[in-house]
Amino acid sequence: MNGKEEVSLKVIKEVERWGVFELTLEGPTHGNPFTDIRLCAVFKKELTYAEAEGFYDGHGNYRIRFMPEEEGVWTYSTSSNCSILDGITGEFACTMPTSGKHGPVRVNGAVHFQYADGKRFTPIGTTSYGWHMQSEELQEQTLLTLQHSPFNKIRMSVFPKNDEFRDAEPNNYPFEGTPERGFDYSRLRPEYFSHLEKRVKDLAEIGVQAELILWHPYDNGRWGFDEMSPDEDDRYLRYVIARLGAQHNVWWSLANDYDFMTHKNNENWKHLFRLVQECDYGRHLRSIHNGRVCYDFGVPWVTHASIKSTDVRVASECTKQFGKPVIIDECGFEGNLDTSWGSLTPEELVCRMWEGNCRGGYVTHGETYLNAEHVLWLSHGGELQGRSVRRIEFMREILEKAPPHMTYSSDRLDAATLEVRGEYYLQYFGPHRFAYREFSLPDGKYEVDLIDTWNMTITPLSGTFEGRFRIDLPAKLYYALRIRKMTESSYK
Repeated sequence: MNGKEEVSLKVIKEVERWGVFELTLEGPTHGNPFTDIRLCAVFKKELTYAEAEGFYDGHGNYRIRFMPEEEGVWTYSTSSNCSILDGITGEFACTMPTSGKHGPVRVNGAVHFQYADGKRFTPIGTTSYGWHMQSEELQEQTLLTLQHSPFNKIRMSVFPKNDEFRDAEPNNYPFEGTPERGFDYSRLRPEYFSHLEKRVKDLAEIGVQAELILWHPYDNGRWGFDEMSPDEDDRYLRYVIARLGAQHNVWWSLANDYDFMTHKNNENWKHLFRLVQECDYGRHLRSIHNGRVCYDFGVPWVTHASIKSTDVRVASECTKQFGKPVIIDECGFEGNLDTSWGSLTPEELVCRMWEGNCRGGYVTHGETYLNAEHVLWLSHGGELQGRSVRRIEFMREILEKAPPHMTYSSDRLDAATLEVRGEYYLQYFGPHRFAYREFSLPDGKYEVDLIDTWNMTITPLSGTFEGRFRIDLPAKLYYALRIRKMTESSYK
């Protein structure tokens, strides 16, 4: 040793905060690993304790994934009914997140959302149920479209859908089997979920939240995924959470049009929500989407309201009723289909999105232009054809420059208004063609901007305003006013 003492350095794995720690173990392949093997791990850091379930990933590989939310050294210990998977211990270091990583989205009070690090999050969502089940080329086109769009959230289905716009068989299935032979719901197909998680990660890379719809009624007897037994539902749900619950950009939507699923009742949904709470240590956002009858979003196992309604004005009343943020995730779609819901003009969709947001809610975009290839954004992704997208981007810029704590004001019922009293007011007129508006504001001097939400212009009005005053307007559609209190430096 040449007189030098040999030093043994212990290498400890590092995972950044809100990243994914993954433990991969080799285990049995005989029998049915999905039903025979139970595996979980307890993660500890000082007084913090969390438990994550493991999952079988095929070819004898078992994985446990964990999203650490505190920096420092974490220890773990596995527990399993299989001796070679039981009692495995170790540790890893959770480091500072890299720039631009803000963690999962949480609810902030009764109205707002924010990232785990406190940064504001304003949901500007879209829907494309099966984009991740299309050709590789179309999937890549969808990601490119999203990257250059204003959307920071997308609603997407875990299971394939069976309707007039999705008649081709998917390339893969979530369970072993075929439509001809039937499916074995006790044997999940890891390749299917591996591809889903890849696309969820791709969305995270471009800053998009993935709202995963876990069930839907649009199977119509084709595959039977909507009519599984309660045990099969539980096994599937646990697997999805174990596999994807460590991804920071995941939201859970228990179902699309839940009240159309006649094989499940309110007690079934309550049980499934509770199971998500039990298994998802990451506390991702949870909701459920209605067909005709709204769910009781006031219950503690729901984090926010997810509502289908063509009347976006319900946003303010629902926020008041449930005391939670409200997302109108289906108000109709800009498109050219032969349906009332799929043929909104771009002007109407933009109007609904402005109206809902200025009533303290959040409204999701959708597009249903049928092209020669029968590719719809709503169903397949691809490219956006509509004229609403750039207007939505304009709206997002205005909303994100506004104070993060602004809320809906019911004082002005004839025009949807967000405000921070005495500081900031954003008032949307929508279909009303006002020739003027009168205001009486708290002490101070204010500057006023006239906003044309369709033509995307902001025109500062000359002069300053205080006390009681009148603003003359162009008496045209889709205008808004922004009123901001001036600081002393603004006077100069």
